[in-house]
Amino acid sequence: MMTQILLAAAGLVLLTLAADHLVLGASRLAARMRISPVVVGVVVIGLGTSAPEFLVSGVAAARGDAGIALGNITGSNILNLTLILGVAALIAKVAVASTVIRREVPLAVAAVVLFGFLAWAGLTVAVGVVLVLAAVGALWLLVRWAGEGRNTELAKQTLEYAEGDPESGMEPAAVAALPERARWQPPTWFEPVRAVLGLAGVLAGAQLLVANASAIAVELGVPQLIIGFTLVALGTSLPELVTTIQAQRRGESDLVVGNLFGSNLFNSLAGGAVVAFAARGSVPAAGVALLLTMIFTGVVAWALLRRGLTLTRAEGAALLAAYVLTMPLLLTA
Repeated sequence: MMTQILLAAAGLVLLTLAADHLVLGASRLAARMRISPVVVGVVVIGLGTSAPEFLVSGVAAARGDAGIALGNITGSNILNLTLILGVAALIAKVAVASTVIRREVPLAVAAVVLFGFLAWAGLTVAVGVVLVLAAVGALWLLVRWAGEGRNTELAKQTLEYAEGDPESGMEPAAVAALPERARWQPPTWFEPVRAVLGLAGVLAGAQLLVANASAIAVELGVPQLIIGFTLVALGTSLPELVTTIQAQRRGESDLVVGNLFGSNLFNSLAGGAVVAFAARGSVPAAGVALLLTMIFTGVVAWALLRRGLTLTRAEGAALLAAYVLTMPLLLTA
């Protein structure tokens, strides 16, 4: 048992570190290729930061561990808008722009609702095609809105991410102020190699995590859905938690809300499609209670933010309590 726990923990660490390098390498490579910062932000960084969730779920589905796959997606979606958003509100009041609430957030909630209904019916290959088409449509809308200047903060944050030094936390201006000898400019081939190695690390970490999480579930006699909802979902959501805390401390509430709801959008559409294709249509219907809870938390978080465009500390504490209260639902899922 202890060996499986240590190996699962090692998988989580590898997954988190590799995902960072995957996103960083891909975003810097795209920036050097002069791809629009909007496209880099929405497509490269948006999908890249959700890679741990849907790759872990895909690996689990391919191994026949459907409970872990569905538990990870639904658990991550619930956790993002209860535990993580609640922590952000406890750090400081979350204030968000009205355009984000009117456009990006409803799109993410709609994606979660669509995934919930399709997962209730059962994820088949045909359902996977529907989810892929929905993901492409959502990406088109996000890129179009950002390109029209409705999300200028996205382009700004993308440039800072690609041109700055995330490893040291330095801003682009600080990096530019350094003397030439103090800067390290990687060769042209470095970023694609970093991205490929990051992807390989994410896949290896996902395999390590899923295999040992499945073994722990068998040894403890616990349903895979519970392991996926708790251990795996919490582990794959750690990057979002760290990013949220850092962004909220800098007062970037729009980035916090956009990141969390965007993660749910990509988890539901891209993650659901990956699971459907990896399992080749052998994913059973998910529990109604858990899926309704996932949809309900998304709608409630949207409603709280829409009312006054803020989220107070008291409301953040209520979201944290809501996460704890979702645990008993696993017994009926």
